[in-house]
Amino acid sequence: MTTPNILLTHPIGIRDLWYGKQATEALQRLGTVRLNEGTETLTGDRLVEAARGCSVVVSDRGTPGPAEFFAQVKSLLAFVRCAMDIRNIDVEAASANGVLVTRASPGWIDAVVEVVIGQIINLARGLPEASMTYRIGHIPAPRMGIQLAGKTIGIIGYGNLGRRLAEVAHALRMRVLVYDPHVKVQTVSAIQVDFASLLGASDVVVCLAVYTDQTENLMNAAAFRQMKATSFFVNASRGGLVDEQALEHALQSGQLAGAALDVGRAEDNLPTPRLARISNVLATPHIGGLVPEAIAHQALETVDQVAEILGGRVPAGAVNSDHATRLGDLPRTDR
Repeated sequence: MTTPNILLTHPIGIRDLWYGKQATEALQRLGTVRLNEGTETLTGDRLVEAARGCSVVVSDRGTPGPAEFFAQVKSLLAFVRCAMDIRNIDVEAASANGVLVTRASPGWIDAVVEVVIGQIINLARGLPEASMTYRIGHIPAPRMGIQLAGKTIGIIGYGNLGRRLAEVAHALRMRVLVYDPHVKVQTVSAIQVDFASLLGASDVVVCLAVYTDQTENLMNAAAFRQMKATSFFVNASRGGLVDEQALEHALQSGQLAGAALDVGRAEDNLPTPRLARISNVLATPHIGGLVPEAIAHQALETVDQVAEILGGRVPAGAVNSDHATRLGDLPRTDR
C-alpha cells in the first residue's frame, strides 16, 4: 500500500502548545504529514484543498468538519479530533459519506480540577489583588479572607470532571452538593440535590455541565438571583452555559461576590473580554487542560487512532463506526 497522507490542522503556535513535538514526530512515522503552516484555522476551501489526497485528518478543536467537506474530499477515511468536543463536526454528513469520526478521551481531568481549586482559593483569599498591588510598588492592605474548609461547594454536572472535583473538595473538608439530573450520586462524600437547592445553599457554584441546546444559558438571571450575595461562581465547561449579560449584572450589582472564568463566548471558547475586565472576575484563557501530561494524553491517543485506522481497524474513540464504509478500502487485519 502507498504511503498515506495525513493532514494535521493545528496552526503554527497552537500546534506546539496543543499537539506537541513528540506526537507530531510519532504521526510522521505513520505517513506523510501535511502541516498547517499558517497561523489561522483551516476552513472552507482552504481546508478542502489541504486535505485533498489525505487518508486521515487529525484536527484541533477549532477546525470544523462541515457536510460539504466530507462530500468533496473523496480520499478521506477518517476525521480524527484531538479533543472531546466534536460539536463543529457534522457527524451525520461524515457517516453519509462513509467517513469515520473519532474523538480523544479526557486526559485533562486532574489538570482542570487543579485550576478550578486554584481559582476558588484565589477568589476566597484575594491573592491576585495582593500580588498586583505589590507589583506596582505598593503594600496591599490586609483583607479578611474566606476559609474553604466548612464551606459548601455546589457542582453542576457529575461526569468525570465533577466526580474528581467532588473528591478534592471533600478532602479540603468542604460540604459537597451535586446537581445532575442524568446521574445518580452514590457516595457519602457528596449530596445530590435539585438545582434550586444547590444554588441557594452553596458558597461556591462550579458549572461543569455539558453544553447542549437544553443547557444553553443554564446559568441565567433567575439562577444568579438564587445564589448567595457572598458566593462565587466558577465556569470551567463552556461559555454557552452562561447568560453573560445576567452574570455581568449579578457581579456589578452585588448579587455575587465574584466569578472565575476559564471559558466564555469569545472565539475558541475564551472568556469574553468585557466580563474579564470586571474587577471581581478572575479570567484565564481556557488553559484548564494546558499541561504537558494532558496534551500528550490526547495527542498521542490520536496517533494510536491513526495507526489503527491505517491498519484497517476501528479505534477506541470512534463515534460512527457502523457507517465508516470507506475503511473497506483498506485491508482489515483483525476485525
